[in-house]
Amino acid sequence: MKTTFLSSLFLIGCLFTQLQVNAQKKGEMNTFPISQNKSATPILISADEAKVVSIAAELYAGDVKNITDQQPQIIHKLPEAASELIIAGTIGKNALIDQLIADKKIDVSAIDGKWESWSQQVLTKPFPGVKKALIIVGSDRRATAYGILELSHKMGVSAWEWWADVQPAKRKEISLDIETKTYGSPSVKYRGLFLNDEDWGLQPWAAKTFEPETGDIGPKTYAKIFELMLRLRANTVWPAMHGCTKAFYTIEGNAQTANDYAIVVGTSHCEPMLCNINAEWDHNSMGEWRYDNNAETIRDLFEARTKATSNFESIYTIGMRGEHDSPMNAKDLTKEDQIKLLEKVIADQRAIMQKETGKEPESLPQAFIPYKEVLDYYQNGLKVPEDVTLMWTDDNYGYIRQLSTPEEQKRPGGGGIYYHASYWGRPHDYLWLSSTNPMLIWEEMFKAYQFNCHDMWILNCGDIKPLEYNIELFMDMAWDIDRFAGTMDVQLHMEDWLSFLFGAEKAPEMTKLMMDYYHLCFMRRPEFMAWSQTEPTTKPGATELNQILYSDELTMRLDAWEALSSQVEKLKAEIPMGMQDAFYELVYYPVTGASLMNQKWLYHYKNELAARQGRASAKEFADRSKAAYEQIKSETDYFNNRLQNGKWKQMMSMSPRNLPVFSKPSYALPATDGEAGLGLALEGYEMEANKQIENNYADVLPVLNAYLKDSAFVDVFLKGEGEVAWKAEPKQDWIRLSADHGKLTAADGEQEQRLWVSIDWNLVPQGENTIEPPLGHDYQLIPPAYKVNGAIEFSSKDTTITIGVSAYNPKFKELEDFEGFVEGNGYVSINAENASSRTVGEGAEWELFGGLGYSGSVVVALPFNAKPVTNPAEIKAQSPMLAYDFYTFNAGETDVRIQAVPTHPFYEGASVRCAVAIDDAEPVIIDFKTVGRSSEWKQNVLKNAAVKSTKQTIKEPGKHQLKVWMVDPGVMLDQILIDLGGWKGSYAFPAETRKK
Repeated sequence: MKTTFLSSLFLIGCLFTQLQVNAQKKGEMNTFPISQNKSATPILISADEAKVVSIAAELYAGDVKNITDQQPQIIHKLPEAASELIIAGTIGKNALIDQLIADKKIDVSAIDGKWESWSQQVLTKPFPGVKKALIIVGSDRRATAYGILELSHKMGVSAWEWWADVQPAKRKEISLDIETKTYGSPSVKYRGLFLNDEDWGLQPWAAKTFEPETGDIGPKTYAKIFELMLRLRANTVWPAMHGCTKAFYTIEGNAQTANDYAIVVGTSHCEPMLCNINAEWDHNSMGEWRYDNNAETIRDLFEARTKATSNFESIYTIGMRGEHDSPMNAKDLTKEDQIKLLEKVIADQRAIMQKETGKEPESLPQAFIPYKEVLDYYQNGLKVPEDVTLMWTDDNYGYIRQLSTPEEQKRPGGGGIYYHASYWGRPHDYLWLSSTNPMLIWEEMFKAYQFNCHDMWILNCGDIKPLEYNIELFMDMAWDIDRFAGTMDVQLHMEDWLSFLFGAEKAPEMTKLMMDYYHLCFMRRPEFMAWSQTEPTTKPGATELNQILYSDELTMRLDAWEALSSQVEKLKAEIPMGMQDAFYELVYYPVTGASLMNQKWLYHYKNELAARQGRASAKEFADRSKAAYEQIKSETDYFNNRLQNGKWKQMMSMSPRNLPVFSKPSYALPATDGEAGLGLALEGYEMEANKQIENNYADVLPVLNAYLKDSAFVDVFLKGEGEVAWKAEPKQDWIRLSADHGKLTAADGEQEQRLWVSIDWNLVPQGENTIEPPLGHDYQLIPPAYKVNGAIEFSSKDTTITIGVSAYNPKFKELEDFEGFVEGNGYVSINAENASSRTVGEGAEWELFGGLGYSGSVVVALPFNAKPVTNPAEIKAQSPMLAYDFYTFNAGETDVRIQAVPTHPFYEGASVRCAVAIDDAEPVIIDFKTVGRSSEWKQNVLKNAAVKSTKQTIKEPGKHQLKVWMVDPGVMLDQILIDLGGWKGSYAFPAETRKK
């Protein structure tokens, strides 16, 4: 009986414990008070914890104080009594946590021994005197810190609270719904930032504004950077390393600050063994930076740095490059000898690691970065130890050069990515604004993850500002890649981010604004708008944007940017006062700055054309360009000197490196006799329209097509000075004008007017010529038998100008139910996403990626590991195919142009190919692959587009089908142009010619 009773008590005790554990099942929600009744819940951490845990607790307590004015106590011993208590600790570093584990009140099996993983749950009566406790348990020091700061995030505190002045809403009380949940481990082990090209922002701001006592980027600045990284759950930094900045390890306190914040320190591709060669190598006392004749001195530097950092978490970049991002100084050696020398460098570095740390090199994090010439060495046989992470790079413009082969993916060291969202170098810098499309970041990093790049992601973030969103996206992807299965997830992420910062009401509108901003930046970055290049630096050039055809693509781009400017101004007026500074930094300045840079240069180009055509508006365009330049200056001055009372003084430069694109453009004025006159400029013509000559019209608009329902423009403009009243009279009742009269004056906005000419297709005759073809116009591409000609007479007090209007209005039975694309003015234009049909191949298919490309969506051959198909017969039988139905009114040889996003092959020796054919022709393979820094590659990255073409023959007018097959997986198709000889050149392909 006694035994039974004791056994029962034991069983009851076990059952109670088990019930308590079971009550905290994953997913269960418990409300827990953070601050109530003018009192904040204390947080208990052990004195034995790493410094980062106390830092996180202090940040959290400060966040609660900022929101509620109540400061939580940070305590180190269990109180005798507490209604609520937060207990945060690392397994093995907090006796209370360890006791809860031993008593089986919490289950840590899901996190124990894992990398950066933590759990949270609410327990009732976990200890005597404690009624309720929120338990945060970390597998390591960073995990515990992340767990504490997750509470701040749940309270509405942004990671950018300090760095972008995002103030959380004030509240009297805070209660959080705590889900019993395990976080981590992260998708990518090492996730971090490379502070680079800091010369025009971060360094002068730190040296002169934030940390003048150091006069550089010192421990005070790094503490703020590391706080941001903790809140973003980033764990790795490559410190700033340009010549303007002292080497990280030479400034007292930097290394210890990194360790305090649990930030792992690594270095870039040209900084071996944590050494900043730019700043630390003294030629006078140390000789040449050359390993074949000065190895002992170089090893001394490596040994000293490794010894000094042996107690810190570090990632050793192995190998060796030259100084200042240059090739290794061994040009007089053969390539084979250079490779052997580099292998010796790596062997010596690993021996130094073992000697100075007392650990086997295989146990130490190391990165080998095959960047620029080092990639060439690797591709030609350089041996890299299997335990070293192969860290692949993009081409500096967002396109990853190479990824791990299936064999390389098996290496114990794994793979990583060094990725640029900011860059200094040829063909042109982009250091000023955030202009890398988040969808491109997603596509490239998502792809890299599929190739086993799970070990290290580093983002070159320049000066941090204004790359805030791209940094957030990059780090959130690295933390949990499963959240980002498609492009829509990026848009949802952005909307959630903006909603968190500025409220749910405005977030959808802001998201569309920012997506439109990044789309326009993708088509051409604001820093590239002068059509100049650098290294060597060239003067501003002529724009590729066509002003005289295709509805004037330059003005369409200008209108789009001005619309974004108006939208962001409207939003700014609606943002509450407490959010204004954050909105300025995160949304207003980048959108407005990019818009103004476009306005500055696009009005410059409009000024040039207007001056050639004799338009009085040339001066107004010049004035608008100047005004845009002046507003960039004033906005940047506000950012630096008035925003947050000068907190960001020296942070924002409107002209990094003083490249020509940042200058005030030159301007032209038209030659004039001063008398007011009427001028016309027609779509399709570079110069002013001619006056009437012997009742024939030398100037004719592009042919308008009944199957496209298109239109064309005429600009009515003032010449000289004064006023001109004008009117326009269509000579046929089927011609429609957007305006038929007006007055031109010298006032801004009244010097010219654009008229749109369209056709009432219900009235226009069909199938015959009613007027003789105008002089001087090539009708070869439009069969005259189906064209109707008309005219518009423009007149003023002393001027009459007649222009021709041609309408192509046949009646083809086979087009009655046709739903494809139709030839217009000698070409067929198609957005690749709009295939008439698709077929699935063997293990591959075409899928849609939204938010990329000029058209706004691209089609991608997936999966990434699909097998390339190159044999024409196998292509037709096995490859996924896109089919595009189109109709031509002409026949003969055509030029099929395919525009793709300019990605690179996955591996050495691979390509980026598709195959095309019209009708039953054999597939012709086209390859978008570029080599090195060729002229073709430069143009591709400046435009974010790669265009390849092939000749095809259309045997007779009528219905046809363009077929596009996958050859290599990963190729991303954007736009297609079938040119029958009518395309006159443009930056983007003309608008789609889909039958209407």
